[in-house]
Formats: sequence, C-alpha cells, structure tokens
Amino acid sequence: MSAPDLTRLRPRLPSPLHRLDDERFTRHGVQLLLKRDDTIHPDLPGNKWRKLAPNLRAAAGRPVLTFGGAYSNHLRATAAAGRLLGFSTVGVVRGDELAHRPLNPSLARCAADGMRLHFIDRSTYRRKGEPEVLDAVLAAAGVDPHTVHLVPEGGSNSLAVRGCTELGAELRGLADVVAVACGTGGTLAGLAAGLAPDQRAIGVPVLKGGFLDAETERLQRETFGARTGDWHLEDRFHCGGYARTNPALDAFAEDFTRRHGLVLEPHYVAKLLYALTTLVEEGTFPPGTRLAAVITGRPWEPVQPDSSR
Repeated sequence: MSAPDLTRLRPRLPSPLHRLDDERFTRHGVQLLLKRDDTIHPDLPGNKWRKLAPNLRAAAGRPVLTFGGAYSNHLRATAAAGRLLGFSTVGVVRGDELAHRPLNPSLARCAADGMRLHFIDRSTYRRKGEPEVLDAVLAAAGVDPHTVHLVPEGGSNSLAVRGCTELGAELRGLADVVAVACGTGGTLAGLAAGLAPDQRAIGVPVLKGGFLDAETERLQRETFGARTGDWHLEDRFHCGGYARTNPALDAFAEDFTRRHGLVLEPHYVAKLLYALTTLVEEGTFPPGTRLAAVITGRPWEPVQPDSSR
C-alpha cells in the first residue's frame, strides 16, 4: 500500500499568525500573537493534523487503531481522516459500553465517519501500554496486530513529535516565547525541538498529576535521543483536571470572547490563554517580549469532566 496523498485535503499550512491587541498584555509591553492552528483543516484542526499526518503516511492505507475517552477530539479527528482518505479506523474507548449508550455527539460522529468503537473498562484502559494487556485488547476488538497501525492516546508518538517540529519551524524568528496547552506532551515535545535556539516554549498542562514533564522528556528522548530545546511547564492552571473548569476560567473565557470575538475551546485553549494572562500580570515576561499562543483546537460538543484523570 502507498501513503495517502494528504495534500488533497488542502491543509492551511503554514497556519496564520495574528497579532492580538489586548490591553492586559500591552500595558506590560508584551505583544500577544495567536498561532491559528485551529484553521488548518475543519475536520483535523490544530495539533490533530500535525500529529496525525505523519502517522497516516506511515499507516499507508492500513487500518488505524487508536485510543481515547468518550469525548476525545483525537478519536473524532482520526475517524474523520478515515472517512476523508478511505481507510478503516477502530477507536478503543475508555469506559463500559452501556454507560455510553446512547452515544454522545462526539462518539456518534466517530461512528458516522465509519469508526468501529470498542469499549474497555477503565482498569484495563490504564494498563493498555502493557504488551499482554494490549494483545488482549486487540484480540477482543478483532484486530490483527500485524495489519493495523497503532496510534497512542492523543496521537503522541515519535512520528507525531516529528510532525510537531514543523509548528516550531513555522514560528522561527517570529516570537520569543511560544506557549501551548498540553494533554499528552507530544505537541510541546515537537514544538520545542523545532524552535530556534534563542526561543523558548511553555507548556500549560490541562490535566492534574504532574506527570507531563517526565512524559514530554520521554517523548523527546525516544524521538531525538535527548531532551531538546528550551521548555518548561506551568502546572497551576488545570483547574482540577481534564475538562474541569472553575468560575474564574469561565469568566475569563466569556470576557475574552466579548473583547475579541473569538470563542475559545474551553478545556485547552481557554486554560492556555488564562495562564498567559496571569503570567503576564505576574511580570513573568519582560517588556518587548513577543509571546505566541498556539490555538490548537476549536469548540466542539461539551465535554463531561472526568474524575478519574
């Protein structure tokens, strides 16, 4: 099989970089830039394109199996890619099937795009990285491990990390600091590696737990052989965990939309911009800093908070 021709999907690359005038930044002498990765493709926006594209080339038309929660944008993007490019997809979903019937809008979209959904309990899902557990999951899903391309949860593997280096390369010379929201660490790992030596990256985790520093470094070591680039995490802005918010974050997102007419994806992008606004107010960035925020996605259906993560 040959690699799919992704150019026929007409991705918007490089994605636009827009200056945003916001007095909360300008009064501190900081220039805010929005890297609009959410405009790359309507069905594969933001880091979904950057991480999936190299995996789809490697799959070369074979079925793709991947993992995610019941509201996973990664599952939804993978299913859309299968529909658009004509390959089969399997989504291993965290949680018991009966608990997710009828399907929520996100999973229903996956199914409508042709993805075959296979549900596993949360305990098994947490152990999916163990070879014997993975083998059992594949067997239960009726998948031949020799003919399927496996993509991890969130799409973060070495192929994805290399795909995200292009994001950093697009920003060379255009910003001093680049910030991105983090779920699995893959985007930050590639972004930091793709930036110039005089640029630095900030990751804003959207999950609690404090594991992303080690995970991001692991991805970089697997991909490049060593920790690469100037990057660090700001771990204060997850608001309690994945898909969780608080009144301050909700008020910030509403105010941002009123100011700028841009509706923020609430669980990644809103947390990112809230973090940057707070850091600027705290004096983290010296006057004259060009600060780029990567808009990795756009609002889809509401997401239910997940207390297990």
